[in-house]
Amino acid sequence: MKTIQGFMLIEVDVAALNNAGSDPSSKLDNGVVTKKIRKNNREYPYVSGQAWRYWWRETLVHQFKWVMSPVIREKKIAFTEAEPMKYPDDDIFGYMRAGTKEVEDLKTKKVKKENITLTRVSPLKNSALIGVAYNPIVQNWASMTRQDGDAVPFGIDEYCAVMKGMFSLNLDMVGRFSEQNRTGYVNINEEMRKKYLEEGAILVDDPIAKDKKGNPIKLVELPKVLRLKRIQETLSALKTLSGGAKQTTNLADVTPKLIVLAEFKTGNHPFSHLAKEEKGIPVFSVNALIEVIEDYQEQFSGKVFIGKRKGFMDDLDDQLQELSEAGRIEFGPVNKIIDSFIETISLD
Repeated sequence: MKTIQGFMLIEVDVAALNNAGSDPSSKLDNGVVTKKIRKNNREYPYVSGQAWRYWWRETLVHQFKWVMSPVIREKKIAFTEAEPMKYPDDDIFGYMRAGTKEVEDLKTKKVKKENITLTRVSPLKNSALIGVAYNPIVQNWASMTRQDGDAVPFGIDEYCAVMKGMFSLNLDMVGRFSEQNRTGYVNINEEMRKKYLEEGAILVDDPIAKDKKGNPIKLVELPKVLRLKRIQETLSALKTLSGGAKQTTNLADVTPKLIVLAEFKTGNHPFSHLAKEEKGIPVFSVNALIEVIEDYQEQFSGKVFIGKRKGFMDDLDDQLQELSEAGRIEFGPVNKIIDSFIETISLD
């Protein structure tokens, strides 16, 4: 298995990136609470993984002109078109399109329902973004005053935070589609398989799954240039990532201020504990990074790439530069490091 494992820190001031609706505990009639979670008996703000994925999709639309798969709604369910060759988001972000069709049983001549559900495990997986260090979430008073009469007060949760998140992109899955009859792996049907092969796709062996006879199951693989393009654009989108609630009055930059990228030979994520809280301050642990590099040195394909913005945790510069000069990491500005890492990606 070949994966890209990523870790990043963002920093926001007076933000409300992901709200959770009305606040019944507020003394104001219209109180809005942000998403928060308890850890170590304290409340930390967080952005749901779903919200982060939404920002990621929207950035791909605006920066790379991705045409997103249409969303179809039926009663209380919704699903995309499930066409991963045509729509790159179906390929990268996965899908589940449930459905049945009526067919006639050739023996009994009775009409029965046949399952035609298509599902795809997302090659791109991500965590939530959560505050690294405790910093109280404050509900501030605001008001609508442009109308005649009294002001209409409302409350909004706001916070300052350094937030951490991690993601993983399975290179072996991007642009490869299975017909294996198990949840998450019925990516395409026979009709789609035939169509994709006619339009330039090829058949390749699944690196893991085998049939009852022990032979590799065949996957439908898109042209390598298209697969690589989707991978590169998915990662490049982080350079201009934007989104979050209350952007009109609480504008926040959600691009990475520090990012760690590496190509890995397994699916586990080694970077989850690189950031921690020390005496109420969020810190990035270079010692933890060194330990990860040493513990997993056989699993890395190439170097670990680390990008950092000037003005953010500048006390790390000397240590990271020293590791770079020793040949243990690649270190530089965030956007340059993302570009440099992308150039190393190979699907051979």
